[in-house]
Amino acid sequence: MKRTVPTYELYGEETGGRPDFWLHCETISARSSLYRWEIGLHRHESFFQILYIGGGAGDAVFGGTTHAIAPPAVITIPPAINHGFRFSEDIEGFVFTVLASHLPVPSGERSRLGAWMARPCLTRIGGSEDGRYIAETLRRLAQEWETRRSHRIGLIDGYLTTALTLTARLAETPADGDAAGESENERRLERFEALLRQHYLSHRPAVFYARELGLSPTHLNRVVRAMTGRSVHEVIAGKLVDEAKHELVFTRESVQEIGLRLGFSDPAYFSRFFLRRTGMTPRAWRVAERQRLGA
Repeated sequence: MKRTVPTYELYGEETGGRPDFWLHCETISARSSLYRWEIGLHRHESFFQILYIGGGAGDAVFGGTTHAIAPPAVITIPPAINHGFRFSEDIEGFVFTVLASHLPVPSGERSRLGAWMARPCLTRIGGSEDGRYIAETLRRLAQEWETRRSHRIGLIDGYLTTALTLTARLAETPADGDAAGESENERRLERFEALLRQHYLSHRPAVFYARELGLSPTHLNRVVRAMTGRSVHEVIAGKLVDEAKHELVFTRESVQEIGLRLGFSDPAYFSRFFLRRTGMTPRAWRVAERQRLGA
């Protein structure tokens, strides 16, 4: 008889209705010591997990494959993946459980980072400068979650983005003959994204970005769709929506003021633009998101 793998929000705790947190942090020993240092095979339906291992040893099990843990290391586990752990009693580190919909990086996109985040991974971060920075960033993230000081949500988002992006870089294996491990399309996408950060408030059309990159609009659209799964127009609109969401959560400015800051001279058009892409008006989204985040 096939054994059913249990689903938890936090290991050993019954899953209720809507989760009452978007981020949870605890030391690895706090929970594993309750289970004789062994976390049985389980899964999280809506949560992404990050484990930072600073000391001790153990094994990580992804599905039916076992990986030896040698610190310092970072373990990343996307939702719906069966996983478990065995730890030594001197284990040191933290486990972060993040609601996947609140990840500050595009885990669902067909990008290199998105592909890395879509599979479980144990990354030995070693003693390199990037490795030390990842370790310090995750320690700061744990501290920020614990102390609950002002401006914490913005800092937490920044720490998550930094730690995940740098860990993904260390986890990459450069392709033969390409030390940077980047394709021409990846370089074009990076240049497009840099231009978009510079000009998104001006609401430039796709043809502007194609001209700046020396490509035809059709070619640029093909590149962007291949790398992200979205059209150039969808990426441009998505940037405006992401910035609007950030302003709605982290500022007290009115919806009209936020729309003006983002280049929308007509408040009604800004509301329609946001509603079409999120299914909610800016005001309704702000209320719902602040309630979810406890902000």
